[in-house]
Amino acid sequence: MIPSERAHLFTAAITHPGMTGKSNEDRYAISAYRMDNDGNTPSVFAIIADGVGGHKAGEIAAEIAVNIISHAIAVSDGSKPLDILEDAIVQAGEAIQIQSTKDETQHGMGSTCVCVWVIGKQLYTASVGDSRIYLLRDGNIHQTTIDHTWVQDALDHGIIKPEQARNHPRSHIIRRYLGSKNAVIPDFRLKLSAAENDDIAIANQGMQLLPGDQLLLCSDGLSDLVEDREIQDTLAETELSEALSELVEMANQRGGHDNITILGLRVPMQDQSAEATVQLEKKPRPILVPWMTCAIIVLLALAILLLGAASIWFFNRAESLPTPTATLNSTLPTVTFTLNPTEVVQTNTPIPSETPIQPTLTAWPTNPPESQETGGT
Repeated sequence: MIPSERAHLFTAAITHPGMTGKSNEDRYAISAYRMDNDGNTPSVFAIIADGVGGHKAGEIAAEIAVNIISHAIAVSDGSKPLDILEDAIVQAGEAIQIQSTKDETQHGMGSTCVCVWVIGKQLYTASVGDSRIYLLRDGNIHQTTIDHTWVQDALDHGIIKPEQARNHPRSHIIRRYLGSKNAVIPDFRLKLSAAENDDIAIANQGMQLLPGDQLLLCSDGLSDLVEDREIQDTLAETELSEALSELVEMANQRGGHDNITILGLRVPMQDQSAEATVQLEKKPRPILVPWMTCAIIVLLALAILLLGAASIWFFNRAESLPTPTATLNSTLPTVTFTLNPTEVVQTNTPIPSETPIQPTLTAWPTNPPESQETGGT
């Protein structure tokens, strides 16, 4: 992968510790690349990791997850996205588990993660834990990931009803996370409707994104307090970066009991692409059509002929006039006009152009520290 300074998607990111005074255990990164094989196919990778257990160094686990997974994507060739994602996530899980055994204060630490990888127009996703990915298309919102929680399992088996899920006392018991003693299994289901079975959801990997599609990644600090419909309405009515700020404010007004991290990606419309902007900035001056060029040449030729004829007539007439013989009795004073030279400075005003939102690039370490069943994130 070749690092790129400009993403082919509009991107925005925001993170907030919440209102409880706890340290921010969330980590994230957004990176833009070009594919090695042709150097032209653009790629964007986004990840959120939510550390498990502040007293067990959740922020360190999240940091490890983001660094290892992002690095694995950066050094890959992007030819087999799901295999690359799976290897990277498993490697991150193992690294967190090994690190937790080296320091007693870090024993038991873990992290969730959600990943979005857009190669050209193709979408690939992976998730572990209860952080989420949403797709907004044609005014509708789809939660494409499935929470790996006790509550989700209870819903799937009909033990509890959907209205009981949000405030259930076991809502933050996670079934799957990075750093567990068991090998982590990334979830590649990309659900576009509740009716899809797991096989169809996995087959959706590599789906084509459309102009105007929006992707939102978030930690559970947002999804616990803000309804899907509210996320949809906010993104539909507001510019991307402003929408993320409004969603954070909404969650904080309702208690902000956890860290809140949100990443947004939007596919430009046809006339908003980064490539179109470059063409606009380098747009050549318009070329006159041939008939206009000919007309201008003819008019210039006629003007020259008329000017020449007028000059000949003027000089002939001047020679035919008698020469005056009167002599002035007094000598007129000589008047001297002094012109102060004024320097004219030419200014080059650049052609205005529309420039899309620049990618949010996060260097490693991704965010400065503030950081199978386990407690909440």
